[in-house]
Amino acid sequence: MNAERNRKIIYWLLPLAGILFCLWYVKSATCDVVYSDYIRLVNSYLPDVWNPEKFFVPDVLTRIPINYLCRIVNVELFGFTITLERVLGVVSLGLAGWVFAAYCRSRKIGCLWFALLMAVMFSLNKWEMLTNGSGWSHFFAFACFYYHELVLDRVWAGEEKRRDRLKLLVLPWLIILGTAGPYCAVYAATLLLSYGFCMVMDRRKRKDCQGRKGQGSWDMRYLAYMACVLLPLLLYMLSNSMAVEEHAGATGRSLGTILAENPTFPIRFLLKSFAGVLVGGEELERFMLNGLLSNRMCYALGLFVVCGYLMALWINFRFRLYERTIMPLMLLAGGGMNHVIIFISRYIFEKESYALSSRYALQFQVGILGIILTFALAWQMKERTNRGYRWGMALFCLAILMGNGYTTYREIQKAPSREESFERKARLALEVPGMSREELKDRGEELETEFEYRKGLDKIQNAFRILEENKYEIRVFN
Repeated sequence: MNAERNRKIIYWLLPLAGILFCLWYVKSATCDVVYSDYIRLVNSYLPDVWNPEKFFVPDVLTRIPINYLCRIVNVELFGFTITLERVLGVVSLGLAGWVFAAYCRSRKIGCLWFALLMAVMFSLNKWEMLTNGSGWSHFFAFACFYYHELVLDRVWAGEEKRRDRLKLLVLPWLIILGTAGPYCAVYAATLLLSYGFCMVMDRRKRKDCQGRKGQGSWDMRYLAYMACVLLPLLLYMLSNSMAVEEHAGATGRSLGTILAENPTFPIRFLLKSFAGVLVGGEELERFMLNGLLSNRMCYALGLFVVCGYLMALWINFRFRLYERTIMPLMLLAGGGMNHVIIFISRYIFEKESYALSSRYALQFQVGILGIILTFALAWQMKERTNRGYRWGMALFCLAILMGNGYTTYREIQKAPSREESFERKARLALEVPGMSREELKDRGEELETEFEYRKGLDKIQNAFRILEENKYEIRVFN
């Protein structure tokens, strides 16, 4: 009894420890200053955050509606601070941790396996999203994705709680139309595949049950669940068709043209994206720049991660883990599709290095979480998994732990220099509103580089003038 209580405490405390760690990192590596995407946000929405004309635009669903509520709260209660949104992102990451805690409790997964999950979950390979508060809703969206998958897993396993089936009908509407944004594509595809899989496997189970009522019939409720995914997805796609997108740096060439000239480009891009899950992309680029790692070795690291995916898929089907739980398979499918969709959205830049960006780590880690859960469940089956399986699982998990641990260690070392960069931005931001047109032009390259915004110097200046005129403070603090 005491052991079970201690396990529950650990399941609750580790995500909390992860939140505190990431909050410490954000405090150590940032200060409160508008930059990058916030330039556009300030110009578009401030100071009149209550203006319905800014909300009810044709592509409203692509703007992630939950951000409007956050913006109102931020301006009205906090005087507009980037720190609030960074904190919300970290807390949302913690919510995802508690979803996995609930899953691990129900599946009696050991504390060491859960600790490994949390080490990946709170790894600082996501430093770019953690420090850029505008992405807080993405952390929240992934927590919602995991929760929906947890609910479906309970229903599939016959362990459903009250209103779980109602949640399967309602959650996609709230998530896709409220917070998912562009991530809804993989989320929806994962759910549709999962519902189809459950429907087919459920029919097979019914066929095997002699004399059971409804033997061999289809469970039509899954069609209703599918409809509740497709309809909001179509609404999002309709809204997205009205959006105007800008891709600075895109070559404008078609995928066919790129493949004709460089047929191996997709494979190399994808292998690097897989490698960036093992060790942070910025660290891999540093290794290659210093001659410590060749491109081929980087591809080999990516292939190692792909082998982890394949092994996890094999274990799920070889030992029929899906009969007890479908969540690991959903995570594996979602993780794999995230790699593919990043390639589809980024091949237009024709740069392999884009696959190593920290901003995609949140998406890519989905599959790693699925692999670890699969291995944790298989490890429980001592009588069925031989020494070969165990050595393979242990090797992969050790590599993930070491790679993510090294990336986190390096990010902790870099925190002071990242803070200095933000403080430099903040000092420069105080000068921008009063700059003449000539000064703005002369220092254009510096401004675009410091504020990571290359869509108009006038927009940079206008954003800081809005902040100044409305007395939104630019905070420089430790």
